[in-house]
Amino acid sequence: MQRDLDLGGILISPFVAYTAASLVVLVALRALFARIRLARYVANPPLVEAGLYICIVALMVALFR
Repeated sequence: MQRDLDLGGILISPFVAYTAASLVVLVALRALFARIRLARYVANPPLVEAGLYICIVALMVALFR
């Protein structure tokens, strides 16, 4: 089990760290998606990005738990 992160006396839950790391990964993927113009291939791009973000968070939690 992961321990809480201590940032200047403030305890941060590991889940918050996973979501922040997932956001960084999603930003990188959004740049890739903009380059290949993903919006042409899907009906609702924001929904695809939201689903992808949830999958990335779940993957981070599963792998780094």
